[in-house]
Amino acid sequence: MSSKRLLILDKHQIQQKINRIAYQILEDNFDEEEIVLAGVVARGYRLAIRLEEVLSKISKLKITIVKLKLNKDSSKLESSIDVPIKECENKVIILVDDVLSSGRTLAYGLGVFLNIPLKKLRSVVLIDRSHKNFPVATDFVGLELSTVLKEHVSVVLDEGTKEDGVYLS
Repeated sequence: MSSKRLLILDKHQIQQKINRIAYQILEDNFDEEEIVLAGVVARGYRLAIRLEEVLSKISKLKITIVKLKLNKDSSKLESSIDVPIKECENKVIILVDDVLSSGRTLAYGLGVFLNIPLKKLRSVVLIDRSHKNFPVATDFVGLELSTVLKEHVSVVLDEGTKEDGVYLS
């Protein structure tokens, strides 16, 4: 892996992507009163918070944010959310993560909600690298980025004094 980092999206561009995704979510849910943003810890959760900020300005949707913790290295689903799963029943769930690479995280995230009745389940990623090993598709994507497997995409959101950005290294 190269030690050089290439800036793909700066703070302003990230916000543009978030704004666009928020409008797409609103269009997809124009007849809903409530949605649940399930953010995958850590950067997916931060992205969910940013989406909620925009959605609350442009709509009257009631938005609940849940923090979804997944063991991404496990060969089986190991997860927890910070609200009782019953609170998500019969609602629109939008699974939010920062980068889609193999699809394992989204597949595990979807698995959390498989045993409860839902209105619909959607997914959001800021960056889709198109290296899927799992049969998952995203509904809302900030940027589709063609990379080679040895390259690494890192997303920085609200991390101390570091400037927000998406980097390729």
